[in-house]
Amino acid sequence: MNPTRRTVIGGAIAVAAASSVTLPASATSGRLSNLAHLDFLRASVTPPATPGHTTFGSGPVGVLWTYADRQPDGSYKRIGGGSCDASTNTYAQGAFNADDIARAAVVYLRHWKQFHETASLDAARGLLRSLTFLQSGSGNVVLWMQPDGTLNPSADPVELPDPSDSGPSYWLARTVWALGEGYAVFRKTDRAFASFLRDRLELAIAALERQVLVRYGQYNVVDGRRLPAWLIVNGADATSEAVLGLSAYVEAGGSPRARRALTQFANGIAAMAAGSTREWPFRALMPWGESISDWHAWGAQMPSALAAASHALGSRKLLAPALGDAAGFTPLLMTAGGPDNGWLPVPIDRTQIAYGVDARLQGVLSVGLKHVAAFVAAWYFGANRAGQPMYDAGTGRTYDGISGDGTINRNSGAESSIHGQLSMLALDAHPDVARLTGTPSYDGLQIVEAESGTGGQVVTPPSAWTGESQWSNGSYLSLDGTATWTVPASSQPRLVLPVVNLVDSPTPARTNWTAGSRALGTLTHVCGPQGISAAPGALLPLTLANPLPAGATALSVRAQGTAQLDALLLLPTVSSLRIGDAVLLASVDTHARVVSVSGKHSYSYDPSGKLVARGNASRALVVPGGFTVVLG
Repeated sequence: MNPTRRTVIGGAIAVAAASSVTLPASATSGRLSNLAHLDFLRASVTPPATPGHTTFGSGPVGVLWTYADRQPDGSYKRIGGGSCDASTNTYAQGAFNADDIARAAVVYLRHWKQFHETASLDAARGLLRSLTFLQSGSGNVVLWMQPDGTLNPSADPVELPDPSDSGPSYWLARTVWALGEGYAVFRKTDRAFASFLRDRLELAIAALERQVLVRYGQYNVVDGRRLPAWLIVNGADATSEAVLGLSAYVEAGGSPRARRALTQFANGIAAMAAGSTREWPFRALMPWGESISDWHAWGAQMPSALAAASHALGSRKLLAPALGDAAGFTPLLMTAGGPDNGWLPVPIDRTQIAYGVDARLQGVLSVGLKHVAAFVAAWYFGANRAGQPMYDAGTGRTYDGISGDGTINRNSGAESSIHGQLSMLALDAHPDVARLTGTPSYDGLQIVEAESGTGGQVVTPPSAWTGESQWSNGSYLSLDGTATWTVPASSQPRLVLPVVNLVDSPTPARTNWTAGSRALGTLTHVCGPQGISAAPGALLPLTLANPLPAGATALSVRAQGTAQLDALLLLPTVSSLRIGDAVLLASVDTHARVVSVSGKHSYSYDPSGKLVARGNASRALVVPGGFTVVLG
C-alpha cells in the first residue's frame, strides 16, 4: 500500500530498543519445520474387529502417542493418558486419541502440500485411517484407543460426552478438520481414498446437523446477552476447528450440505465478537458460549477459521470480526505479557502453551498481519517469560509450556509438537515474516488486586472458579462505603477497568470512582438474566469514562449498596512490547499519538488492520485504536 502523509498529533512517548540475534533453522534442511519428533510419537497398530468401526483398506493404521516425558538423560519416553496398568498394558484413558491423531494428520497434509515429500503423504494416510476407525456409524467419534488398538469409549476420568461417541465433541470437530483437509489433498493423489474420506466427512456433517445445527438461528441467554446456540459443545473454539476443515472441503468442491454447514457455523463464530477498542475484551472473538467473562488462548482459532470461511464462501462480512480479533485484541494481549492461557476475565492463567500461541499466529497470518505475526512467533525462539527457546528446530520438539513464573515444562507431547509444527510450517510458508529473538519487555495491562486497597472486607469464596469465570487471587473486596488504592505511577494516561461482579437485580450497587479531585466515572453493577450461565451475575471489567491522568498514583471509590470488586485493570493509552530491535505499539487512545522509538522503519495500522502510514524516522505514528510496528 502507498503510505499516507503522517500528521503529528499528541505527545511523544519514549520507547527504547535492544539487540537481536539470528533465528535458528533445521540443521538438515534450512527449514524451521522438522517432523522428527512427531515421527517419534507415531506408531502403528492393527485394531481388533470392533462392531460399528471400519476403515479404508486393511492392515495396520497409524497412531500417535499422547505424551512424551523427558527422562533424566535427556531422552524422551512415549506414554499414554491416565494411570497405566502394567499387567494389561492399558491406560485409564488410552495410549492414542482422536484429538491428536486428527491434528497430526493436518500437520502431515500441510507438510506434503508445501514440500511434496511422499513420507508425509503416507503418514497422513495412516493417521486418517485410524481416525476413521475411531468414527462410529453415528458419525461421532470415540476419543481413546489402547496400545493394542482396543477402543476405550468411557475413559477414567470420565470424558463428556460419555461414551465419547454419544454426542458432539471437540474430537468430532477436529475429525472434521482433518477429513476436510485430507479430502482436499487426496482428491488429487488418490481418488479412491478421497472418496472414502468424503463419505466419512459427510457422515460427520450429518451428525452435526442432527445434534447441533438443528438449533441454527436460536440463541441462549448468558447474563443478559444473546449468544448463538448452534456452536459445537457451545464453543466457538471447537467450532472454529471444524470450520477449518469445512472450508478446505468446500474449496475443493464439497457438497451443498457442507457449504450450508460452513455458512451456519461461521455465522455463529462471528456472533461471538465482543467489546470495542476501549472495552473488554477489546474485540476478541470469545471462545465459550456459556460465559461472557472467559477468554482462553488454547483452541481459539476463530479468526483463522473466519478468514478461511470468508475465502471459501466469498463472504467479506466474515472478515470484519476476524480482523477485530487479530488487529484489536491480539496486539493488546501481546503487550500485556504475551499469549497467556486465560483472561477469566483478569489475566489469571498465565501459563503459555503452543496450542494458544499457534492459534494467535494462525489468526494474524490468516488476515495478512505479518508484522504482528513476528511478535507472536518470537515466543518459540526465546522471547517469552522464561527467556529460553520453546522450539528446537534441530529435533522438531516443542516443549509443553511455560508456567506463570517462567518455569519450562520440558516434556514434549503430541499437542505441543503438533501446534509447534503447524506454526513452523506457517513460518516456512511466509519467509517474509520478520524473525525476532531477544528478551521481551512489556509495558501494557497492569493488575491491581482489589484486596490491596484500604477499606471494605476481603472475602475468600470456597472456590476461586465461579463456574463461568474466576476470582483473581482467589478473593474479592466486598464494599459498602469507601476504598482507596495506591497504584504504580505511569508517564501515560491509563484506562481504568474495575473488575466488578454484576448482578441481575432491580437495586444494584453503584460505584463512583475518582483520582484526587478528578472524577473518573460511575458504574452500575447490573447485568441481565442469568440464562444458561453456570453462576448468577457476571464478573466483568468495565471501562471508566475518564482515564487515570499521567503520574497519578491514588485511586478511590465510593459504593452505594454492597459492591463486589475483584481487581483493577490499568491499561496505558499506548502499550508496548519490545523484542530485540523491534517494537509493537497498541493504542486504546481516542486520538493519534507520536512515539519516540529507536528504529528505522515504522508501519502504522488502523483498527481494521489497514496499513495507513509508513515512516523512516525515529518518531512513529500510532492511530486511535490501531497498532504500529517499528523495525530496526
